[in-house]
Amino acid sequence: MEQRGQHVVAVAALIVREGRVLSLRRAPSNLAGPGLWETVSGRVEQGEQPLVAVLREIDEECGLEVEIEPRPLAAYAAERRGYPMVVVLYRAKYIAGEVRISDEHDQFAWLTAEEFSQRSSLRPLCEAVEQVLSARS
Repeated sequence: MEQRGQHVVAVAALIVREGRVLSLRRAPSNLAGPGLWETVSGRVEQGEQPLVAVLREIDEECGLEVEIEPRPLAAYAAERRGYPMVVVLYRAKYIAGEVRISDEHDQFAWLTAEEFSQRSSLRPLCEAVEQVLSARS
């Protein structure tokens, strides 16, 4: 029987620098989508506000100093390991720092919207990257 209303909530940060977005490749050891190209992302912990979660994920996954737009850019429905998920997207502007990836990822790149779309199978995320990079930085 299908359970209704049970969703994992996740956040993603589209960090923009000089017309490109920070992209991370999930490590082969990652249980959810090994090898998948994405942006900084992660689950919202119980009782945590989405904006706080995205700031925590930025710190954990790349360590960059950013200026984040507090109003979400978009949201979309997805699945993670067979469970329904809602992903809330935030736009962030790179301020300073060098990318320091966590064990969750094995590569990073600053990609154009076209390059990101060629590497990632996450269509709603690709559309959001296109939207963010086509807007003024």
